[in-house]
Amino acid sequence: MIRIIAALICVAGTAGLFWLDRDPKIRASKASWIPTLWIFIAASRNVSTWLRLSAADQADQYLEGSPLDRAILTVILGLGVAVLFARQKKVINLLRANKPILIYFGYCGLSVFWADYPDVSLKRWFRALGDVVMILVILSERDWFASLKRIFARLSFLLIPVSILFIRYYPELGRSYSSGGKGSWVGAATDKNALGMMCLIFGLAAIYRMILIYRGEEGPRKKRKLIALWVLIVMALYLLREANSATALSAFVMAGSVMILTLLYPWARKPHVLHPMVAAVLMVAVGALFLGVGSGLVQDLGRDSTLTGRTNIWHFALAKVTNPLLGAGFESFWLGDRLKTIEKEINQDVNQAHNGYLEIYLNLGWLGVILIAIVLITAYRRIVSAVRLQTTAASLRLAYLVVAASYNFTEAGFKMMNPVWIVFLLSAAITRRVPVKLRKAEVPVDSLASGDENMLTAQSAAGVPFGRSFSHQPPR
Repeated sequence: MIRIIAALICVAGTAGLFWLDRDPKIRASKASWIPTLWIFIAASRNVSTWLRLSAADQADQYLEGSPLDRAILTVILGLGVAVLFARQKKVINLLRANKPILIYFGYCGLSVFWADYPDVSLKRWFRALGDVVMILVILSERDWFASLKRIFARLSFLLIPVSILFIRYYPELGRSYSSGGKGSWVGAATDKNALGMMCLIFGLAAIYRMILIYRGEEGPRKKRKLIALWVLIVMALYLLREANSATALSAFVMAGSVMILTLLYPWARKPHVLHPMVAAVLMVAVGALFLGVGSGLVQDLGRDSTLTGRTNIWHFALAKVTNPLLGAGFESFWLGDRLKTIEKEINQDVNQAHNGYLEIYLNLGWLGVILIAIVLITAYRRIVSAVRLQTTAASLRLAYLVVAASYNFTEAGFKMMNPVWIVFLLSAAITRRVPVKLRKAEVPVDSLASGDENMLTAQSAAGVPFGRSFSHQPPR
């Protein structure tokens, strides 16, 4: 009976959050439901897992996959492609502006030819392209930021309360137990790290929106929206702390600090401050994790010198590399006999290197590492320019870049249908030349087409802060 009452309270509370945050003036298109469903599965569980239809043997499940999941994701992907065909001009401009990402995914597709399991690698490559399709659907929306806010609201107001419900009242759904009987919180995700990742992504977005509302940049119904966001942030922080996901918690603190500073203080957006600040944040993580500097920090986060067995995985995985230049092929390293051999050597189940950069090396070799480095550097340069101009979501994009760079030190986040990977690609793909259909009397900086660069000068001369749009509203 208590479980039923808790479920009813959760449903009512979730509905209340949606009501508090609703804004009739902001209307996302029906197409926004396509990336919503895709990210929902990526941030929580596959449909077969929700229905408890997963195979018992992890190695076989990882190799074969689920026909049900494959069918559902194919339908979602097909719908996304259909939307992109209807928006060809916008999509073509977006693709032209993001050549490094296209080259990286092109190389991933090419690596299928030398993979040990080319059929499996090809299927996973098509699924990986789904991430790109969903990003293009969002960025080709009439108002991509409004669409993104609506997508994140749908997901966060649902998944985070449900995670607490599962953990507290439905432990068979919200907790997992190791072979030794040790329990961990998983909520609506698949493991504690995935739960931490969910709270990390949605928590940062909620804090960003909250600051915009306090600054009066997000329209009416201010108090109601703030209540909804404060409740969401408190729940996310609660899950982050109790889930004991050190990677997500540390990334949240680092990325959140950079985001808040660059959003609130002009001095933090100056290059001579911004570059050292980002470098310092990343070097703190590198020093603590890999150089033994401040090792007490790692221990305070509940980790030992082996990073909870990660160094053992890295040692045995590197010993199995046969082609350092090209790698094992896209998403092919953790398959078949090689996977079973490593699992026997480390005496535990594993399906990733728990380091995104090493994961790229294992699957795509040094060429893959170079290409992902180019994507990261290109994204950083673009996002830093956006932060200096304070264009739409610039500081949030910087936070997601810091998350991607730091999270991958101890987790493989550069993977298909990984929320960290999806929000990083989204942040990297946004450009001032994103083709958005402009509303009357509004010219968002992020919407500038190739012939509208002079609008920046006009906006500055008119006294309008960068990142805002022209409007006929009287000054406050």
